[in-house]
Amino acid sequence: MNLLQTASELLIGFVALLIMLKLLGKATLAQITPFDFISALILGDLIGNAIYEDEAKVGSILFSITVWGGLIYLLEWTTQKYRGTRSILEGKPSIIVRDGQLDRLELKKNKLDINQLQQLLRRVNVFSIRNIAYAILETDGTVSVLQKSTYATPTNADLHVPEKQVSLPISFITDGKVEWDNLSQAGFDERWLLSRLQERNIYNYYDVLYMDWQKEEGIHIQKNT
Repeated sequence: MNLLQTASELLIGFVALLIMLKLLGKATLAQITPFDFISALILGDLIGNAIYEDEAKVGSILFSITVWGGLIYLLEWTTQKYRGTRSILEGKPSIIVRDGQLDRLELKKNKLDINQLQQLLRRVNVFSIRNIAYAILETDGTVSVLQKSTYATPTNADLHVPEKQVSLPISFITDGKVEWDNLSQAGFDERWLLSRLQERNIYNYYDVLYMDWQKEEGIHIQKNT
């Protein structure tokens, strides 16, 4: 009975968390601030205590998730509704490199030393501060960089290359299994697929690790080894 009760409480907690994450939206997950990180830890601790405490019941799990999730939702709603609260509740980005010069005051304010800054820059493939025109420390702790024109990667417009149509690749086979819906949506059928495979001496779907198709490039196949 104890095992069954624990399993049911875990299931209820899982479903409730899933619902809460759906309500909060994907943007919240993509832009995790220090407050969001701490909130996730607290919520996990609340649920863990509710599940494994002998005196806790299913109602405790739902109550913990509802109250804490409601507070987070209220915070998100407030920052969306009232623009002036965003800098207080979410923080605001800081310009830590301006016109190629480090802003020592902003670095100190954000408790960021040069070694930490260099580590953050390397994560965005910038290996020297001399290459930077502007760098912004975002609220989630990442750094966005605008490089000096001398070091910036040239675009097709810079090179006067004519614009080409771009389309997403569509996977047809993954781990030996055919994605029939994708194949149909792309306008092909099984006969076409088999023909493309046989051209490469492949006679079984299971022999294909991955296959995709792109309008501009055609098909790409990687065999199982």
